[in-house]
Amino acid sequence: MAFLGPWEIALIIVILLVLFGPKKLPELAQSLGKAVKEYRKATSLIEEFAEEPVKTITKPLTAEGPLPKPRAEAEERSPEEALMETAKKLGIDTEGKTPEQIAEDILKLYKATPKAEQKS
Repeated sequence: MAFLGPWEIALIIVILLVLFGPKKLPELAQSLGKAVKEYRKATSLIEEFAEEPVKTITKPLTAEGPLPKPRAEAEERSPEEALMETAKKLGIDTEGKTPEQIAEDILKLYKATPKAEQKS
């Protein structure tokens, strides 16, 4: 790939001066500088958001309101236990169901809940 030499740059500057005039050229350069600055700012923000860990839900949906605070680390529970406990608090029958079926029932209940209740 060939780079522009001094004569090519001079020719481009002369063409730009003829097309836009000496008064418009600084405005164009300023606009171009602002556009590059905004582009770099936007790409850096996107990179920052991509590097952030996924945030957990702070207020889980239940029929009675938010779930109680998590247990201490010494009393950690498995995902299946948490799923069963959540289903029972929502009033979903868990007897004889697989964890996948229980998760589907919780999802159905969530989708059936009006949007106003989901946000509160």
